[in-house]
Amino acid sequence: MVLEADRAEEGGRRLPTRGVKPLLVSGLVASATSLALGAWLGTQLPAGSIAFDATLAIDLVAMLAFVTLAVLGARLAAAGRMASLARQALEALPDAAFVTDPQGVIGFANAAYVARFSGGRSPLQAFLDGAEDEEEVERELNRLRTQARVGGTAHAELRARFLDGRVGWFEVTVAPIASVRGGAVWQLVDITDKRQLRGVIEAGRTMLFEFFDGVPFGLYSIDETGRFLMINETLAGWLGASPEQLINERARIEDFLVASDDATRVPFDPQAPGEGREVILAGRQGRLTYAAISQTIEGSGPSRRTCSVVRDLAPDRAREEALVRARQRFQRFFEIAPVGIALIDTHARFKETNPALERLLLTEEQQLAGRNLMEFVIEDDQVPAGERLAQIVKGTALDRPLELRVRTGRGNKTLALFASRLDTTEGSIAGLILHFIDLTEQKNLELQFAQSQKMQAVGQLAGGVAHDFNNLLTAMIGFCDLLLLRFRPGDQSFADIMQIKQNANRAANLVRQLLAFSRQQTLQPRIIDIGDVLSELSHLLNRLLGENVELKMVQGRNLGMVRVDQGQLEQVIINLAVNARDAMPGGGTLVIKTSNVEQAQPIQRELEIMPAGSYVLIEVTDNGTGIPREIMARIFEPFFSTKEVGSGTGLGLSTVYGIVKQTGGFIFVDSTVGVGTRFSIYLPRHQRKEGEAPPASTLDPLEVAAPRDLTGAGTILLVEDEDPVRLFSARALRNKGYTVVEAKSGEQALQIIQNGTEPIDLIVTDVVMPRMDGPTLIKQVRESRPHMKVVFISGYTEDTFRKRIGDDAGIHFLAKPFSLKQLAFKVKEIMGDLGEG
Repeated sequence: MVLEADRAEEGGRRLPTRGVKPLLVSGLVASATSLALGAWLGTQLPAGSIAFDATLAIDLVAMLAFVTLAVLGARLAAAGRMASLARQALEALPDAAFVTDPQGVIGFANAAYVARFSGGRSPLQAFLDGAEDEEEVERELNRLRTQARVGGTAHAELRARFLDGRVGWFEVTVAPIASVRGGAVWQLVDITDKRQLRGVIEAGRTMLFEFFDGVPFGLYSIDETGRFLMINETLAGWLGASPEQLINERARIEDFLVASDDATRVPFDPQAPGEGREVILAGRQGRLTYAAISQTIEGSGPSRRTCSVVRDLAPDRAREEALVRARQRFQRFFEIAPVGIALIDTHARFKETNPALERLLLTEEQQLAGRNLMEFVIEDDQVPAGERLAQIVKGTALDRPLELRVRTGRGNKTLALFASRLDTTEGSIAGLILHFIDLTEQKNLELQFAQSQKMQAVGQLAGGVAHDFNNLLTAMIGFCDLLLLRFRPGDQSFADIMQIKQNANRAANLVRQLLAFSRQQTLQPRIIDIGDVLSELSHLLNRLLGENVELKMVQGRNLGMVRVDQGQLEQVIINLAVNARDAMPGGGTLVIKTSNVEQAQPIQRELEIMPAGSYVLIEVTDNGTGIPREIMARIFEPFFSTKEVGSGTGLGLSTVYGIVKQTGGFIFVDSTVGVGTRFSIYLPRHQRKEGEAPPASTLDPLEVAAPRDLTGAGTILLVEDEDPVRLFSARALRNKGYTVVEAKSGEQALQIIQNGTEPIDLIVTDVVMPRMDGPTLIKQVRESRPHMKVVFISGYTEDTFRKRIGDDAGIHFLAKPFSLKQLAFKVKEIMGDLGEG
């Protein structure tokens, strides 16, 4: 079979014109014949004839030819219109369709076919691509083609592969074209969903028949002659045969009826309706069954049949026990179902509910019976919920579950509602069966994911901006330090330079806030006592809060230790205190309270889930204006602020959030407008191990350990691609007595090391550089000089490269921006104990 898709015209193309061409040819022949006839008649008639003048004859024949051509033209136009209509009809089909000539070549394919199957593939190839048995598919396609050639319409169900690679099932219909012998119209109807539905229906039918055969009573139906049309396994077993045997043998119900010894009993009429007529059935193996038959009659004449139920009266007790067990089993399923199930009336009042739904909606002391569903649905969802339930009451099925937000005894929840109509045996509505599935956790996870994606994107942006700013600020602060060496504190230039440096430091603090928000700042965690930190911080807080705000410290007893960065924790407390001060413009009280917390169960607040464990709790509470509910979810977002323009950056709370999360803690907010706000910070309590060093001092280690003399000696290889940072650092180190070898890139630095012209004692290198970055450079250097000491400088975090280098004792880190003093101290600290280089 030849079906060439590349011969088909894309989108909607020409229909075969073999039926139009003969019409045109015949018209031309008729016209020529008419003209010739007119000329001949003109030569045969006598001259001067009035009735049959030659000219008149020619005119008559010409008129005949014109009429003939007009008729043929009309037929030709009609044929063209029909072809156009046929093409438009095929184009309008939502299903793929194409037309083939007697050789099987596609002459026209509609847009649906081109979009799904074209692209250089023939239909045969599309079917073969989706086939499980290619030979069977080829035979089936040949059968369709042959059937169409002989003038019949053929059908088949075949698999085919779409252009996008999906495989689906199609009902293929091939019909002949009357005007084109051997031509055919092919239509491909996608029945993938139908086949899937058919499988579901077959499975349901199988389950239905299994149920039909498994019920503990007999069921049968007979025709007007008394022969079995249908019988279940239970009744057939009583009669000593199988259902197939009884139906195939055309057995009658009368063959198994035994006359009753009771003369007063009315004989059973198999064709009459009745309720509970008692009979005796004799099976083929001699078993007697005392039964009661209830039946109804449907139809009349040849279509007459019964619907009969046979109840075995002998084992009443066993049957009753079986029914009780079945009822208990159903009740158990109903009771232990993990989803909420309810029966409501047409007024949405609960009639029956299972425990899962009661646990979902209520507290222990409440009941659902008699209450209205709409009591629990929040106001915004009540109207759509009522409309959907009203549609179901009218008989319209739900095509998808309805999402409802409800108020429960444990807060608001989001539920998926499945509803179906329950009818009585008379066909009237008895109520609605509802199934509720709790989607709250799923929705929270979706919100958490969306929030994390947003915060991650902003964090990446903040980290990139911070890196570039830190390079600029390093140069600014560094050159300010170099300039300050030339002036005395009393000089005007000294004051001007200090102003520049102070503003640069303010910019550096802003950059640190960006890094804190994005959780990319370098932490220096130590085991500390929060009580000591807060005690030392209280003096600064009193100055920040002013005279109108009273500060109260409530320290918990035997407070546990925490492992945090002290400077970052102080930043958290200061930011919260400043926000509290601004929320109390007329004065008030700020309470900072600490305590130990043993959390036995995980707790969830909004999108945060805090696991069980031991925590140290810091509560910062004010009695200020409070936070409105509508902005509560946004207070931790960066650059979000309710303050006036110029009064804040909008990074305060986002910085707090970033620091707490990076420390491994959790922060929750409770606020009431007009009453006040409480921030609760949970920090994991540090469990001190045996032999572990005692808590560190709360003083800045730089202030404790920094020597006054920061001069030194040795050769330092300085690797930095940013010219201003490299120039400042080189000058600063040379001023302190060091020999500095500069390199603009990792490749240049590696070449200096390999040349060995300078005895390098220490490498100070940037982390992020084009082509060869700092960690790559050090890895290659360590291959030949494993004990080389290194200081990484970067505007990014220490963690970003620690994962690549490892915890090497010979590698140190100095975060940008740094001052001349910080750079000199770090180098002095490392060069104080030179190893073999």
